Amino acid sequence: MRILHRRSRVADRGAPARRAAGAPETDARETDARETDARETDARENGAREAGAVAPVGAVNGYAVLETVATLPVSTWRYLWEPEDVRHLGPMAQDWQVAFGFNQDGTTIPVVDGLGVALVCVQALNRRVEELTAEVDRLREATRANRPEAA
Repeated sequence: MRILHRRSRVADRGAPARRAAGAPETDARETDARETDARETDARENGAREAGAVAPVGAVNGYAVLETVATLPVSTWRYLWEPEDVRHLGPMAQDWQVAFGFNQDGTTIPVVDGLGVALVCVQALNRRVEELTAEVDRLREATRANRPEAA
C-alpha cells in the first residue's frame, strides 16, 4: 500500500481563485507573507507527523465498538443560532463522550475520532459478513451432502 502525503493547502489558495470567489484583493506582499507562513506551518505539521509525533496506544475490539455504536442514540438536531429549518444528523456530543470517552468535553465530536469509529465498524461488519458467508457455504454443502439422489 502506498501512502501519499497530503498536498499543501497553500497550493490550492491562489489569488485568481480568491478574486473569482469575490474575496477582496490584498497587497501581494501581504499575500506572499501569509502563504509563506502557511507553508512553514504545514511543513512543521508534516514534519511532526513524519517524525513520529503520534504514539500508538493499543488495539481496538471492532465488535465492541460496533455494539457501542449500535446503542448510541442518533437524532436530528440544530445549533441554537441556526434557522429553524436546518437539521444535522448524528449523535449528541455528550452521548459520544459517555460512549467512547475520547475527548475531554461533551461539546464536540472530533472528526478524526468519528472517522476512526466508522472505519472500525466497517471492518467489524466486513468480518461478520465473511463469517456468515462461510457459514452459509458450509450449510449449503451439508444440505447437498444430505439430499437423496434424484432418480
